[in-house]
Amino acid sequence: MSFNKKNSTFYSKVLLFGEYSILFDSNGLTIPYSHFNGSLGFINSSGYTDLDYAKHSNEHLKQFATYLKENTPDIIDTEKLLADIDKGLYFESTIPEGYGLGSSGALVAAIYKQYGIQRIHAKAGLASEETQQLKSIFSRLESYFHGKSSGIDPLICYLKHPLFIKDQKNISSIGISRENIQSDDAVFIVNTRQVGKTAPLVDLFMKKCLNPTYIERIKNDLIPTTNKCISSLLAGDLNNFYKSLKQLSKFQLQYLKEMIPDEFLKHWEDGISNNRYLLKLCGSGGGGYLLGFTREFSKVKKELTDKGLEVIPVYQEF
Repeated sequence: MSFNKKNSTFYSKVLLFGEYSILFDSNGLTIPYSHFNGSLGFINSSGYTDLDYAKHSNEHLKQFATYLKENTPDIIDTEKLLADIDKGLYFESTIPEGYGLGSSGALVAAIYKQYGIQRIHAKAGLASEETQQLKSIFSRLESYFHGKSSGIDPLICYLKHPLFIKDQKNISSIGISRENIQSDDAVFIVNTRQVGKTAPLVDLFMKKCLNPTYIERIKNDLIPTTNKCISSLLAGDLNNFYKSLKQLSKFQLQYLKEMIPDEFLKHWEDGISNNRYLLKLCGSGGGGYLLGFTREFSKVKKELTDKGLEVIPVYQEF
């Protein structure tokens, strides 16, 4: 048995805006990112790149399938899934784990696509009710990996289309305006070469939010600034977008400093002061990738690369 490679390849995702603030119902904006991706395959085919990796993935899938059999037999055809695992099923993936790019989301989307019972098909203009139903399904499936999941990561991996998150109950596919975008405008990621741990950082954030002064800053500064970034980007208003983005970068540097690896604080500060680029968190932080925005990508890529940083463009994915 083999899978249609085109239909069964699932991309990573980048949450452009909404990390942490989305926990308090700010807007969010997330996009698929095809630079990293994964697909289901079989060990006895010639497709795997590393036999040990494939065997490890197969074993991991067996544990996941056992969980699904106990918890979501109404969603996934676990008999068929387990039979395929016995035949050598594994998930070939280039999506780094612990980097905030949706590695588990892509796997969940792939499993649902191949083994979902009464599957909701991914298509443009999916009704709001079906989008919410999918989000709920993916929340249950991905809870194996995170204990608790919003379902948003597998949703974007499955739909392969930018999503605007108005709040947790209002999510819709959206187009991002290319108006006023020039050839050297870019969104990019910077590799911290460290694995981030989401759960302890979210716990830290929620503890900080018990402080009345801190939660006031979140509600009165972080949420409105995040929403302005999203609305101006979607409208193609890049001048106001970069004004709001600079406020957001400054806010994260001041109030979410623990989420930024120490050796990247100087690069972060340099971007704010030189106005050539701006950095922000990509997901929960603590490692993984940082997200960058610039209108001078050629110059900025050389500048950061000369400092020993790995810079990967994202902007082509719009």
